[in-house]
Amino acid sequence: MARDSFRDRAVVIRSYDFGEADRVIVLLTRAHGVVRAVAKGVRRAKSRFGSRLQYFVELDVQFYQGRNLHTITQADTLAYFGAGIIEDYDRYACACAALEIAEKLSGMEADEDPYLYDALVAALAAFQRQDPTQVLDRFLLQSMRHAGWAPQLFECAACQAPGPHHAFHPAVGGAACVQCRPPGAAEVDPETLHHLWLLLQGYHSQATPEQVTQGHRLARAHLQWHIESKVAALSVLEHEGSKMGRRDYA
Repeated sequence: MARDSFRDRAVVIRSYDFGEADRVIVLLTRAHGVVRAVAKGVRRAKSRFGSRLQYFVELDVQFYQGRNLHTITQADTLAYFGAGIIEDYDRYACACAALEIAEKLSGMEADEDPYLYDALVAALAAFQRQDPTQVLDRFLLQSMRHAGWAPQLFECAACQAPGPHHAFHPAVGGAACVQCRPPGAAEVDPETLHHLWLLLQGYHSQATPEQVTQGHRLARAHLQWHIESKVAALSVLEHEGSKMGRRDYA
């Protein structure tokens, strides 16, 4: 019996060479979650769609189903987000981190849930024109909220005492009051937590560079604590001189 084919919107999140001329493309799709597929002959100069199967491009892709890997039979460009990203190191690093994070979070959601795909596409568009660290942290926070484990940023995550508070630790779920703060909790500026709250709600933040840096470290620490693994692309976003300092969980 012939195998089925299917079509979906997709974004390339990772790729690696396969054989002499092929490449395995890992894509986040809107309706099928993460899909791994072979793009045959894509490394040849005359490939008919090789230039489209790149980072920061939204695609309309036709897949032929295989046992272990699908095959990409057609790929059409829907939107190109690379302009403004690939020429700027900070934007490129943040956008690559968003791709890696999307892959890690996709395993925690149902394949048919389009939220993560839509959020990633919106983030890629925003990277072109907005502060990249804030775009990345907004994507992180809102994706964690959708997954059900966004950090508490005003009330104490342990006892719900109203804030603002001056401590944060992923183990308690975010902000912590004086009575509930665990050993190793980060001392934070309450305005940093307010900055993260604004991003979580989708608002623009007028935070200082120091608050943006500290907020990024908190968001990153919370993510990596809950997924129980490091996100390699986030390591390049380390900023020197942060007032937060380094913690075991960061």
